[in-house]
This record gives sequence, C-alpha cells and structure tokens, in this order.
Amino acid sequence: MPYTPLQARLSLGFADDGGVTRLVDRSHFGPLLVQKPLYPEGRKVCQVVVIHPPGGVVGGDQLEIAAKVGTSANAQITTPGAAKWYKANGHVSRQNIRLEVNAGGSLEWVPQESIFFDNTDLQLEHRVMLEKNASYIGCEILCFGRTASGEAFTGGRIRQRTRIYREDKLIWFEQLRLAGGGAAMKSPLVLAGSTVCATLIAVGKAVPAVVLETAREGMGDIANGIGQVGISQLKPVITARYLGDSSETARRIMLHVWGLLRPAMLDREAMVPRMWNT
Repeated sequence: MPYTPLQARLSLGFADDGGVTRLVDRSHFGPLLVQKPLYPEGRKVCQVVVIHPPGGVVGGDQLEIAAKVGTSANAQITTPGAAKWYKANGHVSRQNIRLEVNAGGSLEWVPQESIFFDNTDLQLEHRVMLEKNASYIGCEILCFGRTASGEAFTGGRIRQRTRIYREDKLIWFEQLRLAGGGAAMKSPLVLAGSTVCATLIAVGKAVPAVVLETAREGMGDIANGIGQVGISQLKPVITARYLGDSSETARRIMLHVWGLLRPAMLDREAMVPRMWNT
C-alpha cells in the first residue's frame, strides 16, 4: 500500500503574567504537539517539549512549527530525542519553523540532533523575527548518515535556509544546498569530509570578549584536536560551530558554549534541559 504523507502543524504562544511566563496558546493539527508546560528553573521561564509521535519523517511529510513569545516573556523549546529524516521514496519532506519574539522577550530553540538517512530529500526553512531588545539562542546538530550503523550520506538532497530579522531588518542569512555524495561533502568550504556539523546562533546584548575567549578555549579542549571549531561575534550575532564526526562531541561543545552565553546574554544560570540528559 502506498504511503500517505503526513501533514502536521503546531502553534504556540507565550505571555508574561506578572513575572510568570505562561503557555497561552497551544493548537495543533496532526502528529505534532506539546504536553504540559514545564518550569524546571522557576516560573519566569516556560519550557515546552515538542513531540512528534511517529518518531521520524518519511518522504513527503510536511511539518510546521510556529511560536510567538510575548513582551518580556521567556520560553525554551526542546525535543525529547533525535529527529530522524528517512529515505525520500520519491517525495520531498519539508519543515517550516517560524519564531517571533516581542520586545524584551527571549526564546531558546534547543532541539536535539537531526539524523539524515541516506537518500533523504528535504527542505528546511527556519525564520526568526525579533523586536527591539528581544533575545534568541538557537542550536542545531546535523548528522549526515547513520554512521553508527555503517551508513553514509551518499544520495539525496538537503536544502536548508535560516533567516533572522531584528525589527524587520534582515541581520542573518545562511543556506545549505547539499547533495549526498556530492562535491560539497568533501569541500573545505562546506563539510570538509565530516559527517556532523553543529551551529549555535545567539542574538541579543553584546557579550564580553573574555566570555568568547573562554568559550573558544573550551571548545578546543572538548574537540581535543579532532574536527574543527570556531566562534565569532558580528554585532549583534554570535555564531559557534563544530565540524567533525561525533554527535556526542558536538553536543558537549554546544552545551559548553550555551552554558557561557546564557548567563551573559539572558542573565540566567545555564541549566541543561532535562531531555538532553535522558
């Protein structure tokens, strides 16, 4: 029997209520949802875990996630495990993420890693809209092929585009067009033969140079000479990257950087999302 692609949509809204951030809007269609809001570090920050019950995305599936953080509200969005993108079977999968943060609000987008199976075919759109004095920290870990199972990413296509706006002005744009087994897989300007890449992007108040230097040194220590790491600040955007072959190393590096940037940018202690420890 032919597979019928799934369509799933999730819309979330957060609002500040006297210093407490509440999940005031939660609507979904299809297998994409969140359960109750969580407050692991107090009522000021509302954490939600996005759940996709099928456990993986099959060719032709379409996912949409929208989140709006109101004025002075603070939210963190994560996932319970790795996202798996399966073989295309002749159909293109799509994921569209739209995030908005009003003045004085903050949003942390910290899903766990994405694993791209061989011969997947997908399009990923990620757009962030920030008002004045809003803050955003987003992290992604991309794994090309199931290397633990001896599988490489030798076929298929990945098209990814990330755009960040501050007060309707585009301040960050990057895109990836990758063909499995293609030249970009080996190019020193793209993957340089690596199977894992991780990126953290932070937008908010400027961070002291000593914090960036501490982050840079720690990244190097964790990588221990294997793979490539880097961090830079181009006001008002900070980017940290890892390129290598270990999702566990990528995770440790991203958490290290996030652990330094979160207190500096958001004035909050770095508390690792519980889901990342399970």
